Amino acid sequence: MLKRSVYSELLIWKYQRREEGEHKSLLIKGAKQVGKTFIAKNFGKEEYESYIYINLRKMTSLYCIFQGEITAEEITKRITANIPNVTLVPKKTLIILDEIHYIDNANKVLQVLSDDMRYDTIAIGRIDSDSDINDTYIREITMYPLGFEEFLWSYGFDPKTIKGMAKYLEDSTEIPESIHNKFQNLFREYIVVGGMPEAVQDFAKNKDFSRVIEIQKKIISAYQTDIETSLNSKKSTLVKRCYNSIPNQLNNELKKFKYSKVEKGQTKRKYGSNILWIIDAYMCYSCYNVNNTRILPLENAKKDQFKLYINDTGLLTCMYGFETKRGILNDTIKGNVRSAIYENVIAQCLTYNGYDLYYYKPDDNHEVEFIIEKDGEVVPIEVKVGNRISVSMEGIINDSTINTAYKCIGKRNNTREKSNVGSKVRIIPYYLIMYIRNNEII
Repeated sequence: MLKRSVYSELLIWKYQRREEGEHKSLLIKGAKQVGKTFIAKNFGKEEYESYIYINLRKMTSLYCIFQGEITAEEITKRITANIPNVTLVPKKTLIILDEIHYIDNANKVLQVLSDDMRYDTIAIGRIDSDSDINDTYIREITMYPLGFEEFLWSYGFDPKTIKGMAKYLEDSTEIPESIHNKFQNLFREYIVVGGMPEAVQDFAKNKDFSRVIEIQKKIISAYQTDIETSLNSKKSTLVKRCYNSIPNQLNNELKKFKYSKVEKGQTKRKYGSNILWIIDAYMCYSCYNVNNTRILPLENAKKDQFKLYINDTGLLTCMYGFETKRGILNDTIKGNVRSAIYENVIAQCLTYNGYDLYYYKPDDNHEVEFIIEKDGEVVPIEVKVGNRISVSMEGIINDSTINTAYKCIGKRNNTREKSNVGSKVRIIPYYLIMYIRNNEII
């Protein structure tokens, strides 16, 4: 079974509900196929005497449980009336409501179950985010594809060993060549395998990239099917066009998303809402342009200028095809597709680590791939092939109050570049990005 870091968040929620009396249910959000249902069921199995699982998309006959009068007593009574062999043990039973968005009154149901301290409730899916009272009775967590650290766990690496690698980010300790080569190869495998649990688990067992490709194709097909079943025919066609265009959008020197690359001559008017759909479904990550690094990125993000990254880089390499995967594993890949893939995996790692994504592009001649906010400060991150710090990076550091910046490369360098801004820029190999976490290094 794959170890997932999100499990600790579930334990914290249970403790605060059971020991501190917090009246909140848990809502797990995230893309399809990232393991939301599996983690909830496993949590119920390991941490409770019993759990009840209801899939509100598939088990339509159970809608009656949540219709009519909505009280905790009515819901639990209907559960025992409609589900055979149910065991409800006060303070020791977990109720799991999967695909919660398939009932119209999801907010009300969760509010009622949150106040009922006899049982705990985990919902999976999405609910109306406009509700003003959500925060008072729901704790939300988002699950993503496995991060690189979790990928290493699947390989059998001890967490203490992985944590010990953080010293190479914390200071200028030189990374031994043997260690660098090992982790660089592992990171390339992570790029190709990605973080979808089914692909990672199969690869951990069989070490067969061909099997991984077939699993990834199946997941991409499932995404397409989900779009078709969730939307009407016209809308689903437009959404699929947007999603399928992302690899091509990234395979350009200028990776800003252009509606005209989805369909020639088209604009936001036709495709804007469809982009929002795939973002809301966590099928991709949005990265918005900022042109002022003297203030925090959220305060000057341009929502009409953005890049989109596929939520899992393994799926992206699958969309590019076998030769791309081979080029990554053999470290022979070059050109725009290389920059697309390495930008995508850094975007994936930063999102997993809790960051919103921005990029700096004030004009046609300057760009830094990522801008994040860490501990209240603006931190630029470059993703380039060579060691040299770009003119764009030098420019924003000289023109602002930035104290720390990173340049991610494929070599062993773990130093501060000797240049006008070198004392502020740490040059690191790609895999150390896993330690740049929100509010902490590790």
